[in-house]
Amino acid sequence: MARLSQMSAFQFTIFSLLSSFTLILVSGENLGFHSTLTHVRLYWHDIVGGSHPSAIEVVPAPSNKSQTNFGLVRMFDNALTEGPELSSKLVARAQGFYGFAGQVELSLLMAQNFAFVNSILNKVRELPVIGGSGAFRFARGYAELRTHTFNLTSSDAIVEYNIYVLHY
Repeated sequence: MARLSQMSAFQFTIFSLLSSFTLILVSGENLGFHSTLTHVRLYWHDIVGGSHPSAIEVVPAPSNKSQTNFGLVRMFDNALTEGPELSSKLVARAQGFYGFAGQVELSLLMAQNFAFVNSILNKVRELPVIGGSGAFRFARGYAELRTHTFNLTSSDAIVEYNIYVLHY
């Protein structure tokens, strides 16, 4: 029995060493990637009332009995500005949706994309790329979109996508 225990301990030690070595081999540092921390402070203007709301209700709460608006979903196109005043410089637009997810306490489930304002690139839009499948598993990057043609009557569009991803 002691021999089996010693053998298991030895195998575990070898497995641990090989696992550590493998983790070192696939680290981003060895691939030439270096992380950079960027801090950006913006003010998110969520206007739900008035004559020009930036957020509209797309799914009403199933009941008006909830104090947390549980189930209500809003779609938004909110200004992101340098300062807390709506009149301060527009930096980007936050576009997405949020849903009221808490039955007892107010909590939100949110998905959004920041579309930064850049007068040089007005004809180009960007989307984030996060994840994928197959060869693109764990991919990250961005896509640049350019409208080739757009029919105002039918809303048919042809859009060029240029996708740039890092993957393993």
